[in-house]
Amino acid sequence: MSLARGLVRLVGWLLTPLVAWAASFAGAWLGAGLAAGFKSSTTGTWIVIAFGAGFGLVAAWAWLFYLRRHPRLQRTLAVAPDGTPLAAVADQPAPPEQP
Repeated sequence: MSLARGLVRLVGWLLTPLVAWAASFAGAWLGAGLAAGFKSSTTGTWIVIAFGAGFGLVAAWAWLFYLRRHPRLQRTLAVAPDGTPLAAVADQPAPPEQP
């Protein structure tokens, strides 16, 4: 059972970059379709880059927004409310107490 739980957590931690990558690919594909109508290849390249980056950033933001608002998903993936794996948080020293 612990092997399956560890595998689910690993996949969950890798889900954020995977979602962002897939969304940026879809955005770049859509941007390439729109850029095909331009005669300037430089303009077309910038459109593809902008669409890919924009879609990737929005997807990463949306996933983290969803993750922060669902405690059950946080427990399942063993992440802190900000999306940081609990294993990484446990390795950090505690902050000094303020007087």
